[in-house]
Amino acid sequence: MGAGHTHKLYRHGHSPVHALPPHTKLVAVLGFVVVVVSTPREAMWAFAVYGVLLALVAAASRVPPGFLLKRMAIEIPFVAFAFLMPFVVPGEQTTVLGVSLSVPGLWDAWNVLAKGTLGVAASVLLAATTELRALLLGLQRLKLPPLLVQIASFMIRYGDVITDEMRRMSVARRSRGFEAKGVRHWGVLAKSAGALFIRSYERGERVHLAMVSRGYAGTMPPLDESTATRAQWGRAAALPLSALAVCLVGWTL
Repeated sequence: MGAGHTHKLYRHGHSPVHALPPHTKLVAVLGFVVVVVSTPREAMWAFAVYGVLLALVAAASRVPPGFLLKRMAIEIPFVAFAFLMPFVVPGEQTTVLGVSLSVPGLWDAWNVLAKGTLGVAASVLLAATTELRALLLGLQRLKLPPLLVQIASFMIRYGDVITDEMRRMSVARRSRGFEAKGVRHWGVLAKSAGALFIRSYERGERVHLAMVSRGYAGTMPPLDESTATRAQWGRAAALPLSALAVCLVGWTL
């Protein structure tokens, strides 16, 4: 479990953002998201400023815009949900391009889109500048319960293992001429899912026995004892503090 695994969300680099300790970046992103969520939806200019702040962080981290945009595609289901809100939320109606839309629904859709997009962008930036193992070190440094850190560590490691197992099973099916084309093939896919579950469970049992034989007693040794300097905390705090100033102005105007 000590080996690092580079995830496709991570982009290797040597920028000032990459160099920050992971726990400072976790606190900064959490603080930024809390501030964004706390901002009144009517302060539309504030969300534009938040976007500029994230753009500055992306520029400092030397992460290409295309890299970020591709990985923000995870937000598409929420975007689709937001676009439905003006049609289903009751309340005062207005006409836009000949279509009757709900005014509260429009505000709710804007609220979801603006805050969700900024939150996803901040999370993608965090993942792009911090390795997964470093994120676990950061969680440990922030005194997250050790059991949760272990669960997250195993999930990251064996998520890739199970994905590889699924890929091998898919190759095996195709090599035997199988190709799912309709409902009549769902039975084969269901059996494959059952086989994958059994293989995953058996592999987990083998891994647990191997860990116990090496002295595992329910706890993992500390992964990191490093600390962050005041200067590093100050650089990490620049984003949430700037966002907080914008949020306060948004509430007063």
